[in-house]
Amino acid sequence: MRELSGSVYADARPGPLQQALRWLRDRVADLLPDDLDGGPVVDALVVAALLVLVLVALRVAGQVVRRRRRGTGAADDVFAGDARRSADAHRARADALAAEQDWPGAVAERFRAVVRGAQERVLLDERPGRTATEAAAELGDVLPAVAGDLGAGARVFDDVVYGSAPGSAEDDARLRRLDERVRAERPAPQPSGAAP
Repeated sequence: MRELSGSVYADARPGPLQQALRWLRDRVADLLPDDLDGGPVVDALVVAALLVLVLVALRVAGQVVRRRRRGTGAADDVFAGDARRSADAHRARADALAAEQDWPGAVAERFRAVVRGAQERVLLDERPGRTATEAAAELGDVLPAVAGDLGAGARVFDDVVYGSAPGSAEDDARLRRLDERVRAERPAPQPSGAAP
């Protein structure tokens, strides 16, 4: 027993990765019928199983990163990473992106035009870190006739910018109509004694 504990034998032991691969190979071999020669078939199945595990791990890791990015606040800002542009500049950029059929970019710029336009009209203050949902809710309080459309527009923005929705010409057209309606709306009268 003392001889087996020597360094020569310890160095010859397989590492944890080799042990895991051997265990996986044995489990796959157990699943195959006895009349199949397990060698290359088992090795191919082990490689396939490892590839599937790696792909699943990468997908899960990507979802975790997206969730963390969403939860950081600054990344959710409607204007995150965007240069300071006027509403008209956002509209022009949206038109250019739509002409290139870059629907995610057009949708994002179109919603930013809505929010920036409201800020320019002093319907919203220029508060950093405001999310699309917050902007839609706050603007909906000021312009109740379009509150539902603002909420729907914010969802389209979030789905395209932070989710996996590809955006579409219909989404762009919907936000274009929203922009036009918001520009045409007048603020609801404030109750007497309410802060403007």
